[in-house]
Amino acid sequence: MSFGPPPSVFTQSTVAADRARRQRRRRRALGAGAVVLVLALCTGGWLLWLGPDDAADTAHQDGKPSAGTASQGRLDIRETVEKRPESTTGQMAFRFAVDDMSPGEEYEMPGTWATDKVLAKGINRTLVGFEVGKDVTTDDEIWRIPLSGPICGVTRHVTVEGRTAVLHRAQKNPESLCNQVAFVDIDSGKKLWDKEFPTSESVFGQDATSVTMTRGTVAVAWGDGATAYDMDRGTRLWRNKKSDGCTYQGLAGGRALLTLLACSRGKEDITYRVRNLAPRTGTTRWTHQAAGGVKDVKVLSTDPPVIAVGAGDLDLTHLFSLDDRGKRRATIGLDGGRYEVRCRERHDYPAIDDCPSTVVSDDQVFLTSREAEGANWMTSFDLSTGKAVRKFDAGRNQLLYPLRMSGGQVLAFRESSDHITPLGVVSLNPRTGKETPYFSFGLPPEAWTLTSLELSDVVVQNGRIFFGDFRAEGPVDNAKDTPKVSWLVLGIEGARKAPN
Repeated sequence: MSFGPPPSVFTQSTVAADRARRQRRRRRALGAGAVVLVLALCTGGWLLWLGPDDAADTAHQDGKPSAGTASQGRLDIRETVEKRPESTTGQMAFRFAVDDMSPGEEYEMPGTWATDKVLAKGINRTLVGFEVGKDVTTDDEIWRIPLSGPICGVTRHVTVEGRTAVLHRAQKNPESLCNQVAFVDIDSGKKLWDKEFPTSESVFGQDATSVTMTRGTVAVAWGDGATAYDMDRGTRLWRNKKSDGCTYQGLAGGRALLTLLACSRGKEDITYRVRNLAPRTGTTRWTHQAAGGVKDVKVLSTDPPVIAVGAGDLDLTHLFSLDDRGKRRATIGLDGGRYEVRCRERHDYPAIDDCPSTVVSDDQVFLTSREAEGANWMTSFDLSTGKAVRKFDAGRNQLLYPLRMSGGQVLAFRESSDHITPLGVVSLNPRTGKETPYFSFGLPPEAWTLTSLELSDVVVQNGRIFFGDFRAEGPVDNAKDTPKVSWLVLGIEGARKAPN
């Protein structure tokens, strides 16, 4: 590969933990490998696409657009409404793979973004863009943006115009400060502006720099403060400094801007505050004070505001919906782990809103249950009362995970737990409970780990689902006659019907 030397920002313990998770995932995947490999070979191709083309079910079943999608401007964070594909048979829309990595070689791959034309990926200290609809490898990119140092912060948010922001270090040295923010156009590959901000190491001994976006604004936070920039001009809008013994733990954007503060009166006495900030001025609109004994806070949605907390434990135990003044509306218990809010704890790219399998609509939150015997279910809860509204079963040998809202519908991913049952993307109607299939597909064993929400970005955009790996890893040995092919990004879409 040609994206610069592998970064060494990880501690050995973090690398070992990530590898252990990957090994567990791969052992589980390979357990059914022999059976699926036979099926794949019988198809005569490398990808086993499954799913009936049911002409009677082609009508699009989207609900009414939410308030956020009704009148979006170009500077808003996009909230697209997906259309149901012409066919429920899945086909490959994109693949990015490499086979020239050396044993022990590793590259960080933070961030995956997509438009209707381009798939963009972060690789070490470079942003690259590929044309969707192709099978690509290195040097096939249609654009490349070199950065001064390794990427050290990303946001999943993209504007209506197809723009996003990344943080990167000031120098090639992976130990240098994470103090640069770049704003880029995904379709054109143009870096619109790049600014330096005064980051510092937090009082808790780790780099807590984070980036997010809300309408017209790119915001950055680090331990000692936060700052924001105008999207169009890159000019600084405001800067807030640390006060009252509180340090900035991160930001969450989208429809609104929330920040999480950790306030310390001593090493063993830390309390948390969630603040709503005016994006253009940085002034505080309201503050929610978490109860004493809370050990962790995550932001699941900024508008409506929904947070998850770990009360008396390191695990998340409750969800709180808040009103427009930051007061608690309703409490939803996770029943001692019966329901899961899985937030990725990544030392390298810390974020307070990286909880990929929990989705919030205008009036409900959608949670997954704990896996049991290769299956789970999803439940919606009312944000005004905290009561359960509807249950969606995954079915035998499947796991169901909500991915995002699409107007009034929930887009969800059906993962195969036995690697024989097809995977798929479905739309769920929260009002009626009806499930509408988008497309189903199968994968060869070498692609199974890509579908893990713990190890990959999962992006649904413009009728496609993309799985983007967090890290590229070389082969274990030096077997030159059997080069290892590493699948780094995979995109799937519904097959187009042939004209009559």
